[in-house]
Amino acid sequence: QVQLVESGGGLVQAGGSLRLSCLASGFTLEHYAIGWFRQAPGKKREGVLCISRSRGSTFFVDSVKGRFTISRDNAKNTVYLQMNNLKPEDTAMYYCAKDIGRGCEPGTSNYDSWGQGTSVTVSS
Repeated sequence: QVQLVESGGGLVQAGGSLRLSCLASGFTLEHYAIGWFRQAPGKKREGVLCISRSRGSTFFVDSVKGRFTISRDNAKNTVYLQMNNLKPEDTAMYYCAKDIGRGCEPGTSNYDSWGQGTSVTVSS
């Protein structure tokens, strides 16, 4: 059974940092790209960042460039999202998702398994 479990969210002041983790099980992580998405209240879910099988990064939003990085540890079945210099507009529920085999393509339809999300709140 494919499962993704996010953790690491919380409440942080603007300018602070958080590292989110996505623990994968039920499939071979190294064979798939993993994307991080976020959904703020009342807004559509948007892609943030994705890491390919070869560890290349693809940004889906320009607003996190220079502040967010993504990495993976296949031996630990975990993908990380390091978020620095957080801003109030980063407040959202953050989700990780497994791609359907097309690599780091934008759009939620390119991902077929999702975690339950972890909440990030950035206070000003």
